[in-house]
Amino acid sequence: MSVKDAVVNRFQSICKERNIKINELANLSGVTPSTAYSMMDNSRRDVSIVTIKKLCDGLEMTLGEFFSTPEFDNLEQEIK
Repeated sequence: MSVKDAVVNRFQSICKERNIKINELANLSGVTPSTAYSMMDNSRRDVSIVTIKKLCDGLEMTLGEFFSTPEFDNLEQEIK
């Protein structure tokens, strides 16, 4: 699994847990819905740490809380 896939999966899981849609997450976070949806798009997956931070702020969670999951701990090394 790629880092981008892990980020998208994590946001999707949190939204499902909290029963909110990606559009709602964007509104809570002060990012445009198109930014959030483009991150979720398989063909694009544009992900920046600034956007991740804003989305985490909207969810009232820290970056540490967001990234502190086995999914991120088990990612393969990017440098080959």
